[in-house]
Amino acid sequence: MNFEDLFFAYANESIEHIEPLSASGGSYRKYYRINGKTKHCLGVENVDKKENLAFVDYTRQFKALGLNVPKILAENLDENKYLIEDLGDETLYSYLTKYRIDNGFDEHLIQLYKSAIKHLLEFQIKAGKHFDYTHAYPQARFGKQSILWDLNYFKYYFLKLAKISFDEEALENDFEIFSNFLLTAPSEYFMYRDFQSRNIMLHDKKLYFIDYQGGRKGALQYDLASLIYQAKADIPHTVREQLLDFYIVELRNYQDVDEVLFKKQFYAFVFIRIMQTLGAYGFRGFYERKDYFLNSIPFATDNIEFLLKNFDFPTETPVLKDTLTQIINSKNLRHQTLQSSTEPFDCAQDKLASSTKLNLIVSINSFSFKKGYPDDISGNGGGFVFDCRGLPNPGRYEEYKTLNGKDNAVKKYLEQYEEVADFIDISYRLVAPTIRNYISRNFEHLQINFGCTGGQHRSVYCSEKLAEKISQNFNIQIIINHREQD
Repeated sequence: MNFEDLFFAYANESIEHIEPLSASGGSYRKYYRINGKTKHCLGVENVDKKENLAFVDYTRQFKALGLNVPKILAENLDENKYLIEDLGDETLYSYLTKYRIDNGFDEHLIQLYKSAIKHLLEFQIKAGKHFDYTHAYPQARFGKQSILWDLNYFKYYFLKLAKISFDEEALENDFEIFSNFLLTAPSEYFMYRDFQSRNIMLHDKKLYFIDYQGGRKGALQYDLASLIYQAKADIPHTVREQLLDFYIVELRNYQDVDEVLFKKQFYAFVFIRIMQTLGAYGFRGFYERKDYFLNSIPFATDNIEFLLKNFDFPTETPVLKDTLTQIINSKNLRHQTLQSSTEPFDCAQDKLASSTKLNLIVSINSFSFKKGYPDDISGNGGGFVFDCRGLPNPGRYEEYKTLNGKDNAVKKYLEQYEEVADFIDISYRLVAPTIRNYISRNFEHLQINFGCTGGQHRSVYCSEKLAEKISQNFNIQIIINHREQD
């Protein structure tokens, strides 16, 4: 069924005009504005079936609770299409950007944000009490695994691509300590996951909310941090403190609040939210070469500087704190509008090298053969696929089932077998000549994939080991993605 058939099923009339809309910066979904003779709507197309199902299911639950979300008008999820209510083009972000030029961040904007906070609490608590997470995407709880995913996203896609130096083992230890502190916050609420001004629509003088399909159980503080510390919204710090206090007052209408503890946990969630968004900026900016995300980095670094100067870092994590300090001390990251995404970024020299070709990026992916091959986001095709299923499998043993190829116990298991070391060595000897050739020809991307049965043990281990070998012999950017883990 195409959009023509879907629209007719909804409106009982034919499409007179269909217009593709600009893709949102962080999404691969495609949107279309569709008009018939008397009715109109938005058409959505997205190849990710699980994400589609989560959005449709969540929308119906929110609608049943009276929350302001777009109506689902028609759907054909088998063909990855659905129709939703058209809420227009005005987001809270686009509105405040225009409004504050002449008025600053005045009481009118503060009231809009307070209204958004009241709605947020309805999502978190009203919806959170009896919410069905059966179709949660990608998982039903923002627990330790999700936290570590975000921290590693920050490490691989921002710190490494921005060439911030760190001791990897020590940083991983700090990640463990920091994540354990975050888990002290109660987490039985609906966590919207991306509650920020670009996902809030102004329609018929009301606020409406979109892009909640990544929602899951989690702590209250994360969504509030997402809203008031959104980088490019650039809310004045005095207003942020006012909105935080307002949130606590409103929260007391639902439950008791230990204000001191809540604020300490809140600033920890601000840090992880900023780190997660920097990971996204790195992936979309450094890796996918999209200017908007590069130009968002200085706003995020300004927020980090303010936080480090005005609030105690919530845990003893010196290496993590040092990486944040390096970020705010970089002239490029802090003060310059990063230039065209066709130019390479070199934080090591703290300057933009606009006269040279792009450096080669090697992306190394682990995956499960059961779930198909990894997508080629570069669009170039080619690359390598190595099958690890012939190697000894720690996943057959109970003590390794909950671990992955980055855990020491799994490493020790695999390193006792000579054929594992030979497999990695042969993989490197096959890949190295191609890397040299691609560098000489100014190619931008090479993809290398390691697959095993579950994408958890052998493929993860081999990906990490090959990345080590490549980094020892080539001065290039390497991105590791453990698809079934990340």
